[in-house]
Amino acid sequence: MGLEQFLVLAMFASFMSLLLLGFPVAWSLAGVGFAFAVVGHVLVEYMAADLWFSWGGTIGVLDRRIYGIVANELMVALPLFIFMGIMLDRSGIAERLMNSLVRVLGGLRGGYAVTVVIVGVLLAASTGIVGASVVLLGMLSLGPMMRAQYNKSLAVGTACSVGTLGILVPPSIMLVLMADRMGTSDASVGRLFMAALVPGVMLGVMYIAFILIAAYLKKDLAPAPKDREPLNARAFMQVFIAVLPPLGLILAVLGSIFTGFATTTEASAVGALGAMLLALLNRRLNLATLRHALYQTSRTTAFIFAIFIGATVFAAVLRGLGGDDVVRMALTGLPFSETGIVLTILLVVFLLGFFLDWVEITLIILPLVAPVVFSLGVDPLWFAMLFAICLQTSFLTPPVGFALFYIKGVCPPGITTRDIYLGVAPFVAIQLTGLLLVFFFAPLATWLPSEIYGGR
Repeated sequence: MGLEQFLVLAMFASFMSLLLLGFPVAWSLAGVGFAFAVVGHVLVEYMAADLWFSWGGTIGVLDRRIYGIVANELMVALPLFIFMGIMLDRSGIAERLMNSLVRVLGGLRGGYAVTVVIVGVLLAASTGIVGASVVLLGMLSLGPMMRAQYNKSLAVGTACSVGTLGILVPPSIMLVLMADRMGTSDASVGRLFMAALVPGVMLGVMYIAFILIAAYLKKDLAPAPKDREPLNARAFMQVFIAVLPPLGLILAVLGSIFTGFATTTEASAVGALGAMLLALLNRRLNLATLRHALYQTSRTTAFIFAIFIGATVFAAVLRGLGGDDVVRMALTGLPFSETGIVLTILLVVFLLGFFLDWVEITLIILPLVAPVVFSLGVDPLWFAMLFAICLQTSFLTPPVGFALFYIKGVCPPGITTRDIYLGVAPFVAIQLTGLLLVFFFAPLATWLPSEIYGGR
């Protein structure tokens, strides 16, 4: 093993060790990066090591790199999309939509769980924040499903799994970051949003199909209520009225991007304003709600940008030590074809998803592997969707999937960790099936962007 390979592996090992010891991610990234910059400087300047490392070319240019991150117009969309999601969370739209849909679908076996999936998909397209979606769906649905004698594992598995769609269904803030980190116009924000639309809806449909089939085959899994109110035109009208606001907001945001009427940043401002108007129409907009939304937006944005800056330090030093070459040689040296290399990357991402949040993986791992993958002729949109679905699946997978901890915090008494693990197991299988479908049928991710954008 050469010196470059040793230093690169030591950087990753040091970072993971600090995380396991409980140090904050941003400080761990920046601290490890700076420490190895000192090591590289000492080795080159005082020990004549055979390294291309330069202090001036790494630490010396950090001020310009960090300013470039802050000054990036695309990054302005992040706090605005986050604000939109938090404001919608506080607006009461999800509760209203859930109550109206239950009135129509509640008579079916598994109807309440199907309602959770539909609300979850709309919520995912409106918020793009996994933790918020999982917690909100759990709070809204677990109690009523328990009272309806639903199987505990099915109830908690449905709420937890559907909530993770927020990472995939546009306008996802993860896709905004991915577009920035991939560094190619072939994977712009608009194209990634288009590419994620079909896989996201497909997973929602697969969830619904599983729930209906399982409830039909096992009658006590999700029983139909005995005292269901009769359906009438008013019930369907209530559903229409409840669906219209979030659907209109989604179309306004995504439609303005896809038609070229607005940039991603401008569309995020439309979404933030639209979320405030919906909260106002629902009589939920007041000073306390606005203060909470602004506080949470500032907190989440600061968290993401702190990791951004830490990852910039880490990546600059890693590249200065030859990390790009080490990663490229490691991947291209595998005894696999392009397909095998992509599968290897997805496996690593899946395993890292147990320990790291999507922000760290997107900011650290994606910029390292994307150039190698693109040099092999792999379609950027197809690879991005595989990357995103793989991350989403890892968040659900026991024992340390992030979504499992989110849902555990809002579970009513009587639901155990074992119930959660059993509940998400079939949905993890569905996720993996969806991943395989996109893997073997690339048009699921590439057809819609090519139809909308063509050769542009």
